[in-house]
Amino acid sequence: MSGHRPGRRLALPDVLYLCEGAVAGDEARQHWRDELGRFTDRLAGLMCERLRIAPNILDGNFMADAPNRKWAGDISYIWTSEGWLYLAIVLDLFSRRIIGWAVSDRLKKDLALRALQRAITMRCPPPGLIHHSDRGSQYCSGDYQKLLGSLGIIASMSGKGNCYDNAMVETVFKTIKSDLVWRTRFLTRADAELAIGRYIDGFYNPRRRHSALGYKSPVTFEAIMASAE
Repeated sequence: MSGHRPGRRLALPDVLYLCEGAVAGDEARQHWRDELGRFTDRLAGLMCERLRIAPNILDGNFMADAPNRKWAGDISYIWTSEGWLYLAIVLDLFSRRIIGWAVSDRLKKDLALRALQRAITMRCPPPGLIHHSDRGSQYCSGDYQKLLGSLGIIASMSGKGNCYDNAMVETVFKTIKSDLVWRTRFLTRADAELAIGRYIDGFYNPRRRHSALGYKSPVTFEAIMASAE
């Protein structure tokens, strides 16, 4: 049927070609390229598990008694008419404030690194800060771990296959998607990036109220706690 001889092993390009033929169009081709990117990232993550896996120091304790004691990072994805856009954030667990974020059309290690660099520039954290993440290759990478180590930041990583170990960041992603992403059709990745920036810097951090913060926004909560010291 496909023109391949019985018993011939299909290479990955053959599989992609057949899939693209079954569902025609640019969207289909982009979909399978994205699937390939996610597959190679998972493979890289499995390889790096043997190299730079940090213990789960956070251990599900998301409470912090001051800013810059506990941070958490993760990556999610947003659909646009051009294809997927990946969003990395760094969260201060004290106030749930997004202190660093970055986007990319590819799931590469520099995505998480750029979000971390933004957070460091904004907060100038002291040594001893705990930084928690999953075991993804972006967080296991040498560059990421080197930057953490150079500032005396302690790496903590979720247990294998335990999605609840980073539940607070997942909750923030759900908030972003319910407030913005699921209500909007993004024609381009640039449109999505602009909207996300406006949402984080113009609404989520300064205005979005959280029941866990006494119905205060992250920025307001930090200001109130600082004035009380």
